[in-house]
Amino acid sequence: MTPVSWTPEATDGPARAGTLHTPHGDVPTPVFMPVGTRASVKGLDAADLEGIGTTMVLANTYHLMLRPGSDLIHRMGGLHGFMSWRRPVLTDSGGYQVFSLDPRITEEGAVFRSVYDGSEVSLTPEQAVRHQERLGADVAMVLDICLGLPSALSELEEAMERTLRWSERSLAAHRRPDQALFGIVQGGVSPGLRRASAAATAALGFPGFGIGGLSVGEPASERNLALEATMTELPTGRPRYLMGVGDPQGIVDAIARGVDMFDCVWPTRLARHGKVLGRRGDYNLRAAAFATDERPLDPDCECSVCGRYTRSYLRHLLRVRETSSGRLISIHNLAYVTGLMNAARRAIVAGDFSGFCRRFAELRVSREAPGPLI
Repeated sequence: MTPVSWTPEATDGPARAGTLHTPHGDVPTPVFMPVGTRASVKGLDAADLEGIGTTMVLANTYHLMLRPGSDLIHRMGGLHGFMSWRRPVLTDSGGYQVFSLDPRITEEGAVFRSVYDGSEVSLTPEQAVRHQERLGADVAMVLDICLGLPSALSELEEAMERTLRWSERSLAAHRRPDQALFGIVQGGVSPGLRRASAAATAALGFPGFGIGGLSVGEPASERNLALEATMTELPTGRPRYLMGVGDPQGIVDAIARGVDMFDCVWPTRLARHGKVLGRRGDYNLRAAAFATDERPLDPDCECSVCGRYTRSYLRHLLRVRETSSGRLISIHNLAYVTGLMNAARRAIVAGDFSGFCRRFAELRVSREAPGPLI
């Protein structure tokens, strides 16, 4: 029996609600995973994440294999012990970070320079698996090839085919029985390549599937078409994870097409620059209009930050460069995205996902529009 499985609970059109079962607990889906690149969601600790209602986090193999090293983390009890995080963890193989460094790619793997000391580092599919086994994540990802868009169709096809070959090698190398290894679908925004990649990846028998190579410069309309093509070939009883998408509209669009899992640095990265996510639209807290604004960041939000602090005060923290500003706005932004996932789930279970999408769009357009999402 696989250590990770997904149980469907309700559907409304292609949109799905279910539960991801892992060795460290169950995760209701749809779910958003905050990104703890270096075994830390920047500025936050485990208690902050628990307070937000985070059920699963992501850590990055590329960074952790370089510092402090996967062997050290293994000796410290794996990521769960090292981070003092008792809930599920997913590790990205590091493919996106590696290929953003313009590595030398061969059939064997990738060779690149460390961002920490400039030394030459190699990463093969087998090594990526080994590092993730040592890190001890509940879900590990195969090493894939991610290209920026637009790219030539021939380049996308070559990357897709090599990702499939690397996927087979990853499966052969994977040994940890309490960890699930997910495959990754590639193919750019070509519906034909996406269908071919999804069908071939599904045939390898992975317990779950990442959808990579999107949100890398393509229009949302093309991303949605690529997602629709992908979904036609993936098994309905296994989880689907759209990698690197975290903007609210992108999340809602993907849930509507059958995606279950998401991750992105977007909510916390924006927070550090003063960008606030809210049900009635996003805004930059640095604007002078908020200097004397006594309202919370989002009047509809029940997070600890909105329950205590005013926009005026948080803007002041930003302007005087208090590091607490990034932490506090990050808590709110992640609470907003978590709440969005919960509302989408409730709507799917209630058979009202189309109504949820309509209310979501209305609220984002009109900041004064009343009423809950569901």
